[in-house]
Amino acid sequence: MKKISVVAVIFILMGVLLSSAANAQFGLMNLDRKAQEGLFNGGIGLTTIEGESYFTINIRPEIAFGKWGLGLNVNLLYSTKTGHIRSKDWNEKYDYLRMIRYIRYGWKGDKFYTRVGALDAARLGHGFIMNHYTNQASYDGRKIGLALDVDMGMFGFESMTSNLARLEIIGGRGYFRPLYHSGIPILKNLAFGGTYVTDTNPDDNRNTKDAVVEYGADVELPLINWPILWAGVYADYAKIKDYGSGKSVGIGFRVKNLLGLLSLDARLERHFLGKRFVANYFDAFYQIYRYLPDGAGSGIPKVASLDAITTETKGIYGALYGRILGTIELTGSFQHLDARPKSGLLHVGADATKIIPVLALHAAYDKMGIENVKDVFTLDNRSIARVGVGYKVKPYL
Repeated sequence: MKKISVVAVIFILMGVLLSSAANAQFGLMNLDRKAQEGLFNGGIGLTTIEGESYFTINIRPEIAFGKWGLGLNVNLLYSTKTGHIRSKDWNEKYDYLRMIRYIRYGWKGDKFYTRVGALDAARLGHGFIMNHYTNQASYDGRKIGLALDVDMGMFGFESMTSNLARLEIIGGRGYFRPLYHSGIPILKNLAFGGTYVTDTNPDDNRNTKDAVVEYGADVELPLINWPILWAGVYADYAKIKDYGSGKSVGIGFRVKNLLGLLSLDARLERHFLGKRFVANYFDAFYQIYRYLPDGAGSGIPKVASLDAITTETKGIYGALYGRILGTIELTGSFQHLDARPKSGLLHVGADATKIIPVLALHAAYDKMGIENVKDVFTLDNRSIARVGVGYKVKPYL
């Protein structure tokens, strides 16, 4: 029993550390791509199966070879009674095949990029319609999806599907750079795009006609496109069929890798959202809320919630991701609605797991009810500040 307790403590510490190293795939153009190589994420929990308790240990590394990447998903059930791994989970060939989460070539933003399997943070264009969508809502409900992007200079496209077996959620964005061969500085990178996304069957019943369709158009103009610096302006329009529409204008900025000291990706957007419309409709939670059964043989699709949005809204949205010295990761987000006083929400966070070999440091600050800059720096009952320190059993964990 003592042996099991020691192992359990080790696994718990590993889980805390691994969860703080989550894959940060945020960004207008998915920046600092090299930092995504060799990812090692995971977590730990406790479950009961057939009356026996198990520690659930999840390990999700990525093995990278140049532009190729192989993502794995290893789930182990460690018995608290016997001290052994649950063998029933590993007695079929399929049990080993399901360890593969995805296979990819390249990174988002490359001339050619594709990924088959788990889509962890799928995005089309600037994310006004689809942003950070994942087809992995649960371990048992995993799907084999596909992302495929091709940039041919004057023309290009981004595409995805959540499930190759049933083609449930399908989306694509095509774009055109009319001045690409003109040689005119800045203007040669001007791009016009169009996006179309549909969920063909939110309730998974082929006999119902409940497809959700959203489409839109966008324009993008990179102002600076240097090896280490990118800045540009963009605008989006989107319409949810049979519902409302919205518009967005924004500016994006990124420092790709300044002397190995700093990588930074930031954007600030102004949203003009109509009635019965929401930005980023296909988001990180869409796979969960696309259709919620009510327990009586029916259910509520996410699109029905749009009827509750009865007023037009205008507001500001901002997001940030950065890395300092390759060891400190920064994240941040901000939103504020014009017509709602003190509606501002702020989140900033920093994680450092490599500065001190045996320690993992974490800090975060959240603030709600923001109306002006002074509110950001005022600590009161609308503020939450957190600081955490984790001890690494081994420096390489």
